[in-house]
Amino acid sequence: MPSQRIQQHITDSARQLAQWAPGLGEPIACATQTLLECVTNAGKVLTCGGGPAAALAQYAAALLMGGLTRERPALPALALGAEAATFAALAQHSEGLGALAAQTRALGQPGDTLLVLLPPACPDSASLALAVQAAHEREMPVIALTGQTPEADALAVLLQAPDTHIAIAHAGAASVLHAQLVALHCICEGLDDMLLGQE
Repeated sequence: MPSQRIQQHITDSARQLAQWAPGLGEPIACATQTLLECVTNAGKVLTCGGGPAAALAQYAAALLMGGLTRERPALPALALGAEAATFAALAQHSEGLGALAAQTRALGQPGDTLLVLLPPACPDSASLALAVQAAHEREMPVIALTGQTPEADALAVLLQAPDTHIAIAHAGAASVLHAQLVALHCICEGLDDMLLGQE
């Protein structure tokens, strides 16, 4: 890829984020507050994602455990589906669709929070929807990060108070994943500020 095209790609990406920023501030702040209430009341955060966002879900759990840029005690967080043997055993009994939901039911308790990342063209959207329903059964609030797709609309219908929907107004996978990563960084930095005070 030529250098000029790379620079244009970076510029376009920054412009998109700037356009989305006014609409993302409030839901990101709400998500941060939800996580603060969760971890300060002895709750834990379960994360999960579909397709390439599964890696983002693992990254989110790592950020919550280890912090973003500041030293602080580790927060209880776990990425669902990350442990291959457990996930395979659960998937065997549910044709794969209910494995995340089964983990949510087994590990989730009232006061915990489920963080869900749904990218565009996600083959696992039905599995994530079942995980959201399982979280509600466990009286857990849900934080959903999605793009603007039919799958995202279907997931949004399942959300209820006090859930939070961080919706990226785009249907392109790369743009949505990038914005979701930035949103996760904002959430974790905000959480650190709330726990430790602003620097």
